[in-house]
Amino acid sequence: MPHSPPMNIALRAAFKAGGLAREWFDRRHELEVREKGKNDLVTSADLAVEEEIVFQLKKAYPKYGVLAEEKGGKLPTDRPCWIVDPIDGTLNFAHGLPHFAISIALLEEGKLVSGLVHDPMRDETFVAERGRGAYLNDRRIRVPDRRGLQGCLLATGFPHRRLERLPGYLKAFESFFPLVADQRRLGSAALDLAYVAAGRYDGFWEMGLAPWDIAAGALLVREAGGMISDFAGEENFLVSGNVVAGPMAVHGEMLALIGQAGLA
Repeated sequence: MPHSPPMNIALRAAFKAGGLAREWFDRRHELEVREKGKNDLVTSADLAVEEEIVFQLKKAYPKYGVLAEEKGGKLPTDRPCWIVDPIDGTLNFAHGLPHFAISIALLEEGKLVSGLVHDPMRDETFVAERGRGAYLNDRRIRVPDRRGLQGCLLATGFPHRRLERLPGYLKAFESFFPLVADQRRLGSAALDLAYVAAGRYDGFWEMGLAPWDIAAGALLVREAGGMISDFAGEENFLVSGNVVAGPMAVHGEMLALIGQAGLA
């Protein structure tokens, strides 16, 4: 399908960066790795991939803002802004686990208008533009047709950087457990959300994420016909970092159980 000019630029950046990420993955023994926070790694690959993405985006749209994981910053309110995660799943990457992705989204006037999640190891690219649907390698995708949590496969993420959140998290996890078929924790929120959009997962929930973890995947879920919100059922997830996503019925039941666990 034809894409908008900004999406074409984002795709070009993602594909160039994806090739660079694969090269670094194949020579992981050369990586420089440091901790930027508790259980929060950054590698020389993250920095190199982010530099390539930002270069491509700024070359085409020099007046747009960029909020990127390694450069940091704040979301500007006076101009469009790219939201970039160069390697979502750095811990996987550093350990040789080939489950990570590049995430690029575009925010305009407070609304997500474009988003992509590119998995360079599987050669899968999830793309969404506001009002135009969601796609995986140019094939239309939809959230699964689920009427509730019974028998669902959910994805989640542990609050390993904020252990004070663990009791509430475990209470919610335990409440889901007898209802669903199983829960997965694979270490890339961007891919988790993309997989919900593609019907590989029936729902996803996590707390304490950053905007670059969520932005592209959030648009994918919405354009695939799903619901995404924070734990209060509002649209404040880019700020709070708390996310619940899935088909309407699944999303509603997940919100209820999260509220009962005291997380809302």
